[in-house]
Amino acid sequence: MFLSNNGKTVGKSQQALQAFQEFLTIPLDTRLKRHQNTSPEAITTTLFQEVAANVPAYKAFLSTHKINPASVQTLADYQTLPLQTKENYLRQHSLADLCRNGQLETCDMIAVSSGSTGKPTFWARFMTDELQIATRFEQIFHDSLFADTRRTLAVVCFTLGTWVGGMYTTNCCRYVAQKGYQITVVTPGNNKEEIFRIVQELGEAFDQIVLLGYPPFIKDVVDTGISRSIDWQKYQTKLVFAGEVFSEEWRSLVGERIGAKNPCYDTAALYGTADAGVLGNETPLSICIRRFLAEHPAIARELFGESRLPTLVQYDPCDRFFEVQDGTLLFSGNNGIPLIRYHIADTGGLIPYNTMLDFLAAAGFDPVQALQEYGARGNCSLPFVYVFGRSDFTVSYFGANIYPENVTVGLEQPEIQQWVTGKFVLQVKEDADRNRYLSVVVELAPEIDDSENKRDAIAISIHTQLLRLNSEFANYVPPEYQMPQIMLVPMGDPEYFPVGVKHRYTRKN
Repeated sequence: MFLSNNGKTVGKSQQALQAFQEFLTIPLDTRLKRHQNTSPEAITTTLFQEVAANVPAYKAFLSTHKINPASVQTLADYQTLPLQTKENYLRQHSLADLCRNGQLETCDMIAVSSGSTGKPTFWARFMTDELQIATRFEQIFHDSLFADTRRTLAVVCFTLGTWVGGMYTTNCCRYVAQKGYQITVVTPGNNKEEIFRIVQELGEAFDQIVLLGYPPFIKDVVDTGISRSIDWQKYQTKLVFAGEVFSEEWRSLVGERIGAKNPCYDTAALYGTADAGVLGNETPLSICIRRFLAEHPAIARELFGESRLPTLVQYDPCDRFFEVQDGTLLFSGNNGIPLIRYHIADTGGLIPYNTMLDFLAAAGFDPVQALQEYGARGNCSLPFVYVFGRSDFTVSYFGANIYPENVTVGLEQPEIQQWVTGKFVLQVKEDADRNRYLSVVVELAPEIDDSENKRDAIAISIHTQLLRLNSEFANYVPPEYQMPQIMLVPMGDPEYFPVGVKHRYTRKN
């Protein structure tokens, strides 16, 4: 049984039919304005009551914390509920018990993401979960890409198979096409040769081509295509990203190489997670704002509280209800595995739409007016969420979460461990051409000198263990970008391994 929009439970086929009919018939603009007429807080507390009644794992979770669901009636009550994490909730229960009525068969698909040891995490979902997410794709295809009037070839460049990104994107793009958009979907995955063949053989039959994939992989596709004499501008190429934070300088560089004339409309990024699909998306308005802030770092620091520039997207609070606690994002949402106050380990914050515009007005900038110089679409009144990235020790590389634990194993191999202390710093860096690479700075043991042979041996050892332990790394990262670049520094190096300071194994750029 499932929870419908009016709070009633219905059967599987009825739920699918109702949700698909609503998706096809309700105009995008109407859906994006629901939060103005419907209380997201009421939707969320209703979801809590339904999940507390029907999901065995959550019943046990509440019981462990001695919480009576009937006592949760208001938003204030709701905000006292314990946080869910992978460790305290998802990994404590069977996959079936995480679903409604303990029945895995209430879902129709299982996707996979990798954990810190490479052991997969399974995510069950139903068609209705994807239809919620399809609205995020519809926003981009309508407001940014004008796919309601342009014949569009959507080229899915995310990894296919059981991995979340590729199949989710493919399904959502097809749903949007079925709503009447002029979209045709093709799925080469992360096979560059197949992407080039598709572009060259099919591209001229469409008004535009949209490449959807992880930012560093899409850049690699663009650059390699240029070396193959592919004229990206000829195909009116547009780009949709997900998985990683990137700079506005990076966006401009890649945009120039495809001949993009306006990055606010020719590119867009999705903020997503394996746990619950897409949580928010860039809009022409959010990109316009972020580009202004990139040029005015003092204003950005005042707004975000940090000198680094986060991802900035808009979200629908009726689909994904965000909260912030201690600088970390929480969200609740209806899925095959429904999540209540889920701690995603992303640092960031929330900014209401009017608050954002008022702040920018005080800084002398009107993004709505600036946007109108380029097009009439994309001024969406949804709230903003900004995301710096994971607050844990992972780094994201080609959409794969890379964990310090994987690197540690590479340094613990017999031929390596005598050279090093075990300390290292893991980073994703960019070279002069803004191609990303995996950097590992390693602290040498006493009286051990740097040498090319040692760097090569360490790189090979870490690479071997990443392939063995981290299935996302093995499947997401193209082979030519997998080998880490190693720098060896003396013990106590003041930049990377200062004495007397608690060591951090990753650095965010």
